[in-house]
Amino acid sequence: MFKREMRINLKSFIIWTSILIILFLIVFLIYPSIINNENIKLIDEMMQLFPKEMLKSFNMDISSIDSAFGWVKTEGFIFILLITGIYSGILGSSILSKEENDKTVEYLSSLPIKRSSIVINKMLVGIIYIFLMIIILGIFNYIGLSLSGNFDKKLYLILSITPLLSSIVIFNLCLYLSTYSHKTNKTLVLSLGLVFISYFLQILSELSNETEVLKYFSIFTLTDIRNIIITGTINPIMIIISLIISVGLGVATVIHYNNKELI
Repeated sequence: MFKREMRINLKSFIIWTSILIILFLIVFLIYPSIINNENIKLIDEMMQLFPKEMLKSFNMDISSIDSAFGWVKTEGFIFILLITGIYSGILGSSILSKEENDKTVEYLSSLPIKRSSIVINKMLVGIIYIFLMIIILGIFNYIGLSLSGNFDKKLYLILSITPLLSSIVIFNLCLYLSTYSHKTNKTLVLSLGLVFISYFLQILSELSNETEVLKYFSIFTLTDIRNIIITGTINPIMIIISLIISVGLGVATVIHYNNKELI
């Protein structure tokens, strides 16, 4: 069962991981030629034209994009969070519901395996692929940054693992929601909507003190990148919250799927 799921989901893993690697490969190839002393001045002048709130939402008020690492800390990690979040949402919404959508659930039901084992195996596969994506991307970017110049290695290593805090929660939430539907398309749309809404709530929460409360409704708040850039450490509370939510959703998924009427 486990090997079957690893094989079935390998193709999508390769595609999504390749998208991120190609994106950052382009950055590492062109950034050194773009950034020079003259361009840095022009960029700094251009940044002053933007509202402080907008710069804050991309962490550009606390980190300059005068180097590849500077870009990675700002826009780069925004892309990482969004794309890993989308991948996690798609994986979570389809890895279980596709069995009913493709009518293969009857085959699984005929096997001498409990429903809870089916869910746990699929859950493990999803988590493994999310871990692998973030680890592979982390290694690739580490090599790219090393070739691009000096950078804060400790800060990068801490930043590189933070997408796990939001991605695992998104995966488990979408997996849980998928148990309420028999159609992959419905859960897929819901999951993508959840990711994008959560992302925009996080961006809006940084724009002013009045909108700051919105961060409590965004899953991406768990990554807390801004605080990591400032302090150089991960807030342990965010790790605890992420673990509690993930475990809670995992248990809820197993319970609900065990009681679900399959077609």
